[in-house]
Amino acid sequence: MGAPKEGILSEEPLYDPEILERLDFSKARTKFSTPVSAARPGEGLRVRPLRRADYHRGFLQLLSQLTSVGDVSEEQFLKRFDAMQACPNTYYVTVIEDTTNGQVIGASTLVIEQKFIHGCNVRGRLEDVVVNNTYRGKQLGKLIITTVTLLAEALNCYKMTLDCKDRLVPFYSTLGYSIEKGNSNYMQIRFDKAPS
Repeated sequence: MGAPKEGILSEEPLYDPEILERLDFSKARTKFSTPVSAARPGEGLRVRPLRRADYHRGFLQLLSQLTSVGDVSEEQFLKRFDAMQACPNTYYVTVIEDTTNGQVIGASTLVIEQKFIHGCNVRGRLEDVVVNNTYRGKQLGKLIITTVTLLAEALNCYKMTLDCKDRLVPFYSTLGYSIEKGNSNYMQIRFDKAPS
């Protein structure tokens, strides 16, 4: 990743893509109707790290199918990309690209949290899982979640957690996630501030 940033939308990845090639899908906690992996996701598809150039490949529009994104300028996108990249071993935004049209059609983020507990271990958090509406029903959600889950395991996370809507609990259960009895509360405080 020694290529100069130049402030342009380059093909520079957020993290080293080779780690995805090494993921062992035989360890997946789910089965696919057609065998797939991050290295072989299917014809016309590529699983890879987010790239700076994905600003123009529909990445933010894809995220808007999940939640409010706001009006993010190219400059803001590049600043956030650089900030994430400046925190090595922390942010693993992974996307699925439709290589026939060059658009990002699926995404998920692994955030690794450094801990003092469990012998100064690391915990993974699954965030921002989304597949483009027109590509749903093709196992791509299962693929991106399994990819990021195996990535967390490969990066030695002692556990991986996620927050989801009640209606999605059965889906995540098929991927190996479970509700821990006595520890399945999710609480929050929202700080409604205008973006700065």
